[in-house]
Amino acid sequence: MFTTKGRYALRVMADLAVHDGWVSLGEVSKRQGISRKYLEQVASSLLKAGYIEGRRGKGGGYRLTRSPEEYTLGEILRAAEEGTLAPVSCLDCSTGELCPRADECATMPVWRDLGALTSSYLDGKHLSDILEQDHQIDMSH
Repeated sequence: MFTTKGRYALRVMADLAVHDGWVSLGEVSKRQGISRKYLEQVASSLLKAGYIEGRRGKGGGYRLTRSPEEYTLGEILRAAEEGTLAPVSCLDCSTGELCPRADECATMPVWRDLGALTSSYLDGKHLSDILEQDHQIDMSH
């Protein structure tokens, strides 16, 4: 349902949330086991959405623009997934093309309801929620 980019966006945001100041992508890459090149793509989506800010040069890096309580997981995933949390491609309206069978498809209501439930759940969870989970992987190293 979600791409690697979406899953990594949540990990990057969580990593930045638990580290003060400007954090380099190299540090995030090492801690999260994600290639720096791929992290640059993820960071680009998050920068474009205004969820992180970047600073070049010595002592630079990235940091959150808001507190972890102010981000929903849904908005982070939408930024990374290019606007959609649709469970199936025929519900993905970001392409401008609707499925020609949408009106007569017997399964469409199931996918529409699943999409609504998924969005509702993720929009009700905040970045701070995943930081507080007992089973969370320690992101401090």
